[in-house]
Amino acid sequence: MPDLWLPGAERHPLGDTAPTDTQYAPRVIWHITWDKNASAKKPADLVPFDQLVRYFTGGGSSCAPHLLWDPFTGRTAQFYPANSRSKSVVDSAGGTRTNRTGRVCLQVETLFFPYCRVNGRSYAAVRDTPAKGLDKIIAWARSWGVPDAWPMGSPTWSANRSERIWEARGGHYAHGQVPENEHNDPGPMPKWPSSGHASKPAPPFPGRSAFGPGKSNASILLLGQQLVRRGFGKHYRVGPSRDWGEADRLNVADFQRAQGWSGSDADGFAGPQTWARLFG
Repeated sequence: MPDLWLPGAERHPLGDTAPTDTQYAPRVIWHITWDKNASAKKPADLVPFDQLVRYFTGGGSSCAPHLLWDPFTGRTAQFYPANSRSKSVVDSAGGTRTNRTGRVCLQVETLFFPYCRVNGRSYAAVRDTPAKGLDKIIAWARSWGVPDAWPMGSPTWSANRSERIWEARGGHYAHGQVPENEHNDPGPMPKWPSSGHASKPAPPFPGRSAFGPGKSNASILLLGQQLVRRGFGKHYRVGPSRDWGEADRLNVADFQRAQGWSGSDADGFAGPQTWARLFG
């Protein structure tokens, strides 16, 4: 199992943990703390990291994220384990459980506001910062099966929300892209650091006949392994194997429903579109 706590982060557990809705794909929500309103003509000094730690462990605990991240020093503090929801987005009663959507729904508050001043220099967007420690956060998210993609597009200062995409696809989301929310942060973000591994082309689809009761082959094992990597392996008691079982079908069906499919498109049997989306 991947680490519940980001290696190297300061731990400040709040204790009031709650499970996520694991039938959805894993994701990360990015915020900025936006502690001050500054401008290019009137920059303001960045708020101290420890001040935000005190806030999230005190009066601001009702809106605490998983992580507080300082992109100038790489310092991080963690308030919830990865498998718990945190509380940094609006979650309206009766709607999408925005704080819980996904095998993990990691929320990162970046210590930043537009035109913050650090060591005499002002920064307009997180994209312009040194982004120290980002590689560790992204590696941690990848270990939980979070794809590197921005399903609603790379963040800008404009809000762009789609509940259909939110429920169907894992990956990285801006606060301004989360349903039920009205913020438009975090603004332009840095490019994700390389994983250090060359990307591999998707394996060819072996055909529908490779899957189903009584079948045993390497494609079933490959399918199961990829489901686990993408966060859709909860029905396996031990792990995937070469032999098709009901756990395979249930995990495939979970993945298909996470794409927004239903009916015969989410029957748990892998067709070419399921295979392409799973390995894409």
